[in-house]
Amino acid sequence: MTTVALAATDGMLHFELSLAHEVFAAAPAGVTGPWYDLTVCGPAAVRIGRFRLEPDAGLDRLRHAGTVIVPGWADVDEDPPAALVDAVREAHEAGARVVSLCTGAFVLAAAGLLDGLRATTHWAHTGELAARHPRVEVDPDVLYVDNGRVLTSAGKAAALDLCLHLVRLDLGSSVANAVARRLVVPPHRAGGQAQFVTTPVPERDDHPLAALLPWIIERLDQPLTVQDLARRAGMSSRHLGRHFRAATGTTPLQWLLTQRIRRAQELLEKTDDSVDGIAAATGMGTATTLRRHFNRTVGVPPDTYRRTFRSRTR
Repeated sequence: MTTVALAATDGMLHFELSLAHEVFAAAPAGVTGPWYDLTVCGPAAVRIGRFRLEPDAGLDRLRHAGTVIVPGWADVDEDPPAALVDAVREAHEAGARVVSLCTGAFVLAAAGLLDGLRATTHWAHTGELAARHPRVEVDPDVLYVDNGRVLTSAGKAAALDLCLHLVRLDLGSSVANAVARRLVVPPHRAGGQAQFVTTPVPERDDHPLAALLPWIIERLDQPLTVQDLARRAGMSSRHLGRHFRAATGTTPLQWLLTQRIRRAQELLEKTDDSVDGIAAATGMGTATTLRRHFNRTVGVPPDTYRRTFRSRTR
């Protein structure tokens, strides 16, 4: 999957294309081991917004890639080029993982790749996607959808979330976190998080969660409860829940569990610690508890994750 083809044709959005190029073109400083082989593919010189781009190869190169990324399509009222649609379909038939960013979902839908699948796009265009492609199960309330070999994202920042998700799948949490640090963005937002939250980040430095979230991260090995967090923030548990929902789109306990799982992934990737030791270090208590939550969240048991990750990185 680390051979990446980035589709580029007239009528695409430059932000999503540039974002994907920034993530996959070069490894962050300090990251060793395998990295992506990125090729920009398009028909001769193309116009991306106000920019002119010279692709590395033609659209026929898409079918030779392990991963094909289709950036946002600028005018959703206009049909995407037939050559692009055909090239994306052929790449999928050849076994590629196909990814759309923002309104690039309209290209995947035109190729028939979203039929019978759950998918998303920018919230402003979900209604049009559903109306034009009734066989697609359009979800307007999520950041991205991972169907295995077909993935779609909402707009702008959510496109970056999906790119980081791909890096996490391919190269592990530690590498994805390094990319996020380079880009100065949060390392992980779950795909099921709402596209809209009342306050995406704390509005002020004195916002209760601005100090609380780093405090929690430093204490993942401790058996924290909602009451502990509320007490630390100086508010009631109900008030804390409202703040968490507004700022993160999820509950305090779900957010805490996600951080514990991410820490467990990093320890599985970087250490030889036993599952029991990692369970203690992440506040899970027992290996049984860690295995249950890890398997449900990541999709495989911790031991399998460690073996798969190390085999892949070798």
